[in-house]
Formats: sequence, C-alpha cells, structure tokens
Amino acid sequence: MSLESVKVINLPRIEDRRGNLSFIEGNRHIPFEIARTYCIYDVPGGQFRSGHAYYTQQEFIVALSGSFDVVLTDGVQEKTISLNRSYYGIYIPKMIWRQLTNFSTNSLALVLASIPFDESDYIRDFEKYKKIQNEAYNYI
Repeated sequence: MSLESVKVINLPRIEDRRGNLSFIEGNRHIPFEIARTYCIYDVPGGQFRSGHAYYTQQEFIVALSGSFDVVLTDGVQEKTISLNRSYYGIYIPKMIWRQLTNFSTNSLALVLASIPFDESDYIRDFEKYKKIQNEAYNYI
C-alpha cells in the first residue's frame, strides 16, 4: 500500500445559529463498516502514540478536540497530516505505518476501526514492516 491511498475526508457539516454538527456513517462517509471505536486523550507533552501498521485493519482518525499530527509512511515516502477540527479526518488503509505526535493540551482523538481488536493484526516492528512492504513492491 502506498501513501497515495491515504485520504483526508471532509465530513458532513450542518451549521446553524445553535452551532455545528458533524457525523460519520460507515460505508458512506468512510470506506468501511465501523467495527470498533476508541479514543486517545491525556497524552503528556512530548509523547507520541502508536507507531505501528495493520495487516488488515483500516482506520479513520478525527480530532474531536485540540490538535495532533499523524505521521505516515509506506516505508519509502513519509508525510505528516495535522488534524485540528472535528469536521474532517484521515482515512488510513491497511499496511500504512502511522504514529500520532504533537498533541496539544486537552486533545482528543477519535479512532474508528474496520475490525475488532486483534493483536495479531498489528505490525509493531518498523524494520519488519519495511521488509514486508519491500517484498510487496518487488512482487508487483
């Protein structure tokens, strides 16, 4: 999988005098059915979260409060996407290495996942990840 498959997705946004409302529906606004949700919050300054990739899981990450950066790589290229509003997020397909960094005070990340938690789906060793990606690229 290459970084071109990563997408920033704008969510529906309903605005009126009472404030704004955004929502997310699986297989409509994001390209998978939502099987699990979790939040990341109270990350101490200078810390980062989740340097890993997944064999099969797809994710959608949105900043519900505050801001943070999503650092992405396919083993060859790297890019950073800053999330700081609740009306857009980032779609990350399987086999993209990601790390969350640069959390602001009181930031809250919402993560929607395509499968239930499965420890065996994680690739937590970056060198192993690069080897798998290299073999996939050489196969193509």
